[in-house]
Amino acid sequence: MLLLLVMDIRNIAIIAHVDHGKTTLVDSLLKQSETSMGKSASTERIMDSNDIERERGITIFSKNAAVMYKGTKINIIDTPGHADFGGEVERVLKMADGVLLLIDAKDGPMPQTRFVLKKALAMGHKAIVVINKVDLKEARCEEVLNETFDLFVDLGATDRQTDFPVVYASAIQAKAGLEPDITKMKNIEPLFDTIIKSIPPPQIKLDAPLQMLVVSLVPDNYKGKLGIGRIYSGAITAGTDIMHIDREGKMEKQRVMATMVFDGLTRKEVPSVEAGDLVAVAGISNIHIGDTIADLENPVALPPINIEKPTVKMMFGVNNSPFAGQEGEYVTSRHLRERLYKELETDVALHVDQGETMESFVVSGRGELHLAILIEKMRREGYEFHVSRPEVIFIQEEGIEKEPVEDVWVDVPEQYQGIVIEKMGRRRGEMLNMHSSHGITHFHFRIPTRGLIGFRSEFLTDTRGTGIMNTLCCGYAPVAGDIAANPHGSLVAFEAGISNTYGLLMAQERGALFIGPAVQVYEGMVVGQNAKAEDIEVNICRTKKLSNMRSKGDGKAEALTTPRAMSLEETLEYVGDDEFVEVTPKSFRIRKKILNANERKRVKR
Repeated sequence: MLLLLVMDIRNIAIIAHVDHGKTTLVDSLLKQSETSMGKSASTERIMDSNDIERERGITIFSKNAAVMYKGTKINIIDTPGHADFGGEVERVLKMADGVLLLIDAKDGPMPQTRFVLKKALAMGHKAIVVINKVDLKEARCEEVLNETFDLFVDLGATDRQTDFPVVYASAIQAKAGLEPDITKMKNIEPLFDTIIKSIPPPQIKLDAPLQMLVVSLVPDNYKGKLGIGRIYSGAITAGTDIMHIDREGKMEKQRVMATMVFDGLTRKEVPSVEAGDLVAVAGISNIHIGDTIADLENPVALPPINIEKPTVKMMFGVNNSPFAGQEGEYVTSRHLRERLYKELETDVALHVDQGETMESFVVSGRGELHLAILIEKMRREGYEFHVSRPEVIFIQEEGIEKEPVEDVWVDVPEQYQGIVIEKMGRRRGEMLNMHSSHGITHFHFRIPTRGLIGFRSEFLTDTRGTGIMNTLCCGYAPVAGDIAANPHGSLVAFEAGISNTYGLLMAQERGALFIGPAVQVYEGMVVGQNAKAEDIEVNICRTKKLSNMRSKGDGKAEALTTPRAMSLEETLEYVGDDEFVEVTPKSFRIRKKILNANERKRVKR
C-alpha cells in the first residue's frame, strides 16, 4: 500500500492541567499566525467561548481552530484539562498526529496532565513540551523539566517519545524561546517552528478508499448537524454520495451537502477536502460520534472510539416540589427525556437509563463535575428538575463486586497534615507517598470514589481554604466496605411561608443557615445544616408576638449571621441520601424527598 506524507498540514492537540495557560497559549498562536481573526483578535481567551467555561476558567468542550504559518496549515485541537471530560479527550486525540504538552513552570506536571498524556502516549503520539509561565518569580524550569521526563518514563513512553523537544514560553506575553530566559524572547514564532519541525505530517494511504471517523458533532443554524473528523484516506466532495456506517456496522447511502475546513476559529466552505485534513461535513442524517463516512463502492468501517465507562450516577426527575413550574420553562418528563437523550449525541461518556418511574432518569457520567456541568447547562437553558445525591457505579468482574477507585494528590500546609491523614483514613484512603518541601506537605492517596463524594467542601473547611486536592480515576478495586464519612443533619422548614428574622435567629442557634430573611420556603425544604448529625424541624416563619409591655432588656441588638452561599457542586456534595436538589433557572434548593415530617417519621420506623 502506497503511503504519502501531506507536508503542508500539521494536526496537533494541546493538553494541560487546569489553569496552566493552555487556552491563553492557543490565543497567542491564533493572533500571531498569518490568519485573519476578525472581531475576535482583541478578545481574551478566544477559545473559551462557552459562558460556563469563562466563569470557571477551564476548558470543558473541545474546539477546533486552524492557522497558517509559512505555507503550512496547523490544525489546533483544544482539549479539556479535567479528567471528568475524558470522553472529549479520548475522541479528539484521534484527530491529532502529535501533542503540545503544556506544563506550568511553577507547579510542574499535575494529575490531569498525567491523564491526558497517558492517552496520547498510548496512541503513539510524539509530544512537544512547553514550559509556560517562565516569567513568574517562582518558576523552576530545570526541576520541572526533570519531573516531566520522569512522568514520561512512569507512563511507559518509548525512547522516541522521551526524546521530546522543549520550548519555554510566557503565554500571557505571547512569547516563546528555546531557552528559559524571558528577555531573549520576542514572539511566539519559535513554537511554530518547533511544531513544523517535530510534529509529523499526516500519513495517508494513496490507493485506499474514502475513510473518515466522526469524533465530534456541532449544530449549525443553516446546515443542520455537522460531523467533524479527520479524513484518513481518499477525499470528500460536496454533492457526492457516500456510505454512512454507524457504530453497529449498519450501512446507509447518503449525500454530502457541504464540506468545510477550519480557518481561524471559523469554518470555511470548500468544494472538497483531501485526506490528512480535518473536515466538517453537512447533510448526513442520523450522524453520531464514532460513525464512519466511507466510499460508496468500497465501504470499510474504521474502529469505533472506545470510551471509559461512567463511574458516578445520579437520578434526574421531574420537579414535584410546591414551587414546581414557577421558575422554569421546560418542566415535564417529555422535556427532560428529550434534553437528556439529545446530550447523548455529543457526549459519548454519558449514559441515560429510565428510572424507577416514567418521570425519573438515571444519568451516569465520568465524575461529579461531569454531571454538575450537565445540570448547569440544562438550568441555563430553562429546564427545571430535581437530582439525587451522586452514587458510584459498582461492577462485577469474575464474580467479585468492584468499585471505582481514584488517585488523590493533596498539597496542604504542614499544620493540617494530621487532619488530612485522619479524614482520608476514615474514608478508606490508602497513603502511597508523602513528602514535605518549603512548609507544604504533599500526599498521594488511593481511595474509593465513594469516599470522595461530599469530601471536597469538608477538606477546604479543614484546611482553612489553603489545601489543594486533585483526583484521577485509576480503575476498579474490590469494594472496600463501609465508609465512615461524617453524616450531616439538616435544619428542615416546619411549614410553608416567608422566612422571618425572628424565626431565623432561633434557628441559627442550632447550626448554619442557608437562607436569609424574606425568602419563600415550603414544608420539607432544607434551610440550614444542624450542628449535630440529625435532622431537626425549625419554624423560620415564626414572628415575634407584640405587646404594649416593655422591659429594660428589650431592643438589644440581635444579629443574623450571613447565610452560607453554596455553589452547585457544594450543594451536590452536601445533599443526603434522603434529600433532593431542586434545580431551576433562577435557583437551586435542597429539600427532603418526603416533604411531610409525619410521613418521614413513619417511613423511618
